[in-house]
Amino acid sequence: MTTTHYTGEERRKRIFAIVGASSGNLVEWFDFYVYAFCAIYFAPAFFPSDNPTVQLVNTAGVFAAGFLMRPIGGWLFGRVADKHGRKNSMLISVLMMCFGSLVIAFLPTYATIGVWAPIILLLARLFQGLSVGGEYGTTATYMSEVALRGQRGFFASFQYVTLIGGQLLAVLTVVILQQFLDEPELKAWGWRIPFVVGAIAALISLLLRRTLKETTTAEQRADKDAGSIVSLFKHNTPAFLTVLGYTAGGSLIFYTFTTYMQKYLVNTAGMHAKTASLIMTGALFLYMCMQPLFGMLADRIGRRNSMLWFGALGTLCTFPILMLLKSNTSPFLAFLLITLALAIVSFYTSISGLVKAEMFPPQVRALGVGLAYAVANALFGGTAEVVALSLKSGGNENTFYWYVTVMMAVAFLFSLRLPKQPTYLHHDH
Repeated sequence: MTTTHYTGEERRKRIFAIVGASSGNLVEWFDFYVYAFCAIYFAPAFFPSDNPTVQLVNTAGVFAAGFLMRPIGGWLFGRVADKHGRKNSMLISVLMMCFGSLVIAFLPTYATIGVWAPIILLLARLFQGLSVGGEYGTTATYMSEVALRGQRGFFASFQYVTLIGGQLLAVLTVVILQQFLDEPELKAWGWRIPFVVGAIAALISLLLRRTLKETTTAEQRADKDAGSIVSLFKHNTPAFLTVLGYTAGGSLIFYTFTTYMQKYLVNTAGMHAKTASLIMTGALFLYMCMQPLFGMLADRIGRRNSMLWFGALGTLCTFPILMLLKSNTSPFLAFLLITLALAIVSFYTSISGLVKAEMFPPQVRALGVGLAYAVANALFGGTAEVVALSLKSGGNENTFYWYVTVMMAVAFLFSLRLPKQPTYLHHDH
């Protein structure tokens, strides 16, 4: 693996580009998760329970924000990135996230402007959903194109470092606020602080991203196929389906062991909510630190092998891990089991954006990556919690474990379709 043909200056520029691109990713996910963590404090101010219409707006809107906007964002920003450049797409998405956060931070409550309060809140949230839906594909594409050859796995892994980092920082911000403010203060005005923080962070990221160098050429952007969904499916349907296939399992297991796990520890394993939060914060921190290590491993053993290990271990270990967690009462053992599960997921998450980017030509790369990811994520990742909780309430909780196992086997089979050498973005071995 040789990287000697990069000058010191070139290496520095590329590393700065990775930092600039991933900073926006961190901010996007921070802003997106802060909403989830603060909702318990601001929900009564916008969704008074005595108004059934408002309650309906709430449930329908949250559903749409998670499911509908991501695929639309994946398509829209993928098209912008392929047609007008990755840099422009990343600037627009972080600007939209900033705008959404500012609107929420300063939005009058239901008591002040009535039904307009929840409506504007949800519009801001849909805006954010669109932004985050577009962020993944463009960032994954840009970071793959700018990463140093021979070390692509390592550099591309920082996409998930910042994605998990955004989630952790959102939790941390809320925990810090809880130390300084009591519940009435948090409900009255304290919940607005994280949104202001998020908007300021987005502006800093915007300044960083403005200095980035574009990775596509004018010819590629001017190509009649650039950003065209027709061209994507005309020439790249097998690649699109392969990406969809392993992202379905990847998204499902990622959400099972990150966002759903907290509820699982409380509802199924019967742990105290505070204990569950501590376990998950520790496990997520370790998971974040694992990404570069697994990225480096993929550089050694090859991306395809890394994906095959992910599919195989996920298929074999998901059921036993979830069964052990179900009957376990020790917080330490729970922490170890979840960390083990997240290590298996790391075979995928550390290089997921890169593996996808290598499947598509530059003219439709951001569109292919963004749309395939967003669709699979909305259908399988976003629904993980709903499916798990519905099966549990129907007394069939174990069916959920089998569902994740089967999807991991599907991910393994689709990973077998990966080329031994990337079709695009060649290695330099």
